[in-house]
Formats: sequence, C-alpha cells, structure tokens
Amino acid sequence: MDVPELLEAASLLVPEESATENDITVSDVWEYLTQDEWEVALGLLEELGDVEPLPLSFWENLATAAGQMQLKKSAAWCRWRCYEARCGVIRADLTLRPAAEARRQTPLAGAGVLRPMWDIGNRTSTGAPALDIGALRVEFIPALEPGERASVRLAPHDPSQWQHLQVGQVITMHEDRSVAGTAVVLEIQRPAPSAAAQLRGSSLRHPP
Repeated sequence: MDVPELLEAASLLVPEESATENDITVSDVWEYLTQDEWEVALGLLEELGDVEPLPLSFWENLATAAGQMQLKKSAAWCRWRCYEARCGVIRADLTLRPAAEARRQTPLAGAGVLRPMWDIGNRTSTGAPALDIGALRVEFIPALEPGERASVRLAPHDPSQWQHLQVGQVITMHEDRSVAGTAVVLEIQRPAPSAAAQLRGSSLRHPP
C-alpha cells in the first residue's frame, strides 16, 4: 500500500469517539487526508494512539507510512509502539546518578537506542542479581543528563523475565555492574491476549 492507503487503513482502526486533550478526532485526520497533508495526518494519528490502546496493525501501518515518507523519528517511534502492542507497556520514573558518582559522564540519548541492563529482582541460582536487558526511551525530552530525572518507557529484550514487575517497584539501571540510575515503575499495560498469542508465533520478539 502507498502512504494514503496506509494512513486511511490506520484511521479506520480509531474509534470515532476517541479524542485527544485538544479535541482532535479521527474526523480531523480525514480532513487532512483529503488535502494530501499526509505528514500532518500521521502526527494526529500518533496522538490518537495515546488516547487508548489500539491494535498492532494500527502502529504497523503508521510505521510503514512514516518509513515511506522518510520520517525517521516517526518511523522509529511507531516501531517502538508496535513492540509495545505485542509485549505491553512499561513506564517508569528514572533518575540518573550524578556524573561525579557514576561511570556515565554524558547525556543519555532518549530515542530508544540504548539497551542497558536492569536489576528487576531476578536472581541467579547462587542468589546473585540477574540483570535483564531492556531498551530505554526517554519521554518528552531528547536526552537525559547525569543527575536528572524523567519518565521513560522500557522495552524488555525477554518480556517473560519481567512478568512479575509491579507498579511502585524500584528497579536499578546498569551500564556495567555499578548502578547508573534508579527507577520507580509508574505504569504497566499487559498486551491483549491476541497480541500475546501473535508474539509467541512470531520471530520479532525483541525491542525495536
């Protein structure tokens, strides 16, 4: 499908009653589609995707459309949301250790490329902490400076190891064996049963 067809297909998956805080609805998307304002329509659909959980195909269509339009940031974000549709959403409030106390001396990129390790309570057979890999995406800001705090989204490399995670749980981030930051889990959304079943039969199990 070409870009207009992909955006139209995605818009059909948005409930008519859904509206953003700015009262944007799918009707606004259709208005921009009729004017061939595809990039604007894509942005509005991304906003509507935050109102309520939408099916995997919604984000797949947006990711493909953004890729065809060579909108790299939007494509990366929509691929991230594809992963969350399959595996669930984990959001946390992360505070990095100050530069004087930690290995990291530079800002942490927020675009989801970093895949640090996390102590989420799992243990080895000897009782030592078993660190689990989870990609990290900082919300609302492009980067997080040492010592600063921000909300983040996590994409586990192996979601089955994170099933015990609970809202309010404190977890630690590691780029080596030392603690690089501390996070409090803010939100957990489990994937829909259909998405979970699709994940079990898919080779795409890892973060974007």
